[in-house]
Amino acid sequence: MALKIIDPLVQSYSEKYSSEEDQLLAEINHSTLSHPKAHMQSGAVQGKFLEMISMLMQPRRILDIGTFMGYSAVCLAKGLTEEGKLHTIEIRPDQAGIALAHFRKAKMADKIISHQGNALDIIPGLPEIWDLVFMDADKTGYTQYYQLILPRVRSGGLIIADNVLFYGEVLEDKIRGKNARAIHAFNELVKQDESVDKVLLTVRDGLLLIRKK
Repeated sequence: MALKIIDPLVQSYSEKYSSEEDQLLAEINHSTLSHPKAHMQSGAVQGKFLEMISMLMQPRRILDIGTFMGYSAVCLAKGLTEEGKLHTIEIRPDQAGIALAHFRKAKMADKIISHQGNALDIIPGLPEIWDLVFMDADKTGYTQYYQLILPRVRSGGLIIADNVLFYGEVLEDKIRGKNARAIHAFNELVKQDESVDKVLLTVRDGLLLIRKK
């Protein structure tokens, strides 16, 4: 059984002492509550963390793998340089459409380029050098995404992988679920990769920050 990684009281305290999300992000969060996969939303604290990382880095090119409702893309896009672009990929047409509407409402449609389809097919066709990458798509694809994008991340660039604790399932003596097994294998791969520095943060469901040397 999956564990509750973050105590609800700790989460509430963290939210209380973090900057509030803006009106649009709050609307996206609220409208997603009724979605059967609402747990996939980054949420206020993680969203503010992504926004801060982007603001500090001032990236020119961002890749967001797994758009969902567009919450994380909006957070990340706030740090883009004036001429910067964020490419975001979503495999589900309905969710890609909702996210696009959110980008337009945020007046970010000129900064965020939406792609609908399989990321493994789309990424090779994007002729970019990435400053910042956020991975939050199917967990069984993490290793393939990593191997595909790392050569095109600039030196000093950052990859952030979400859900690397996978609800505590990676902590079990015998990891049973296919997603948890895939995440554990990905974590092991990154651990052994000497071309990157890495730190696993216990934010929400785990964020693995990977900086290319």
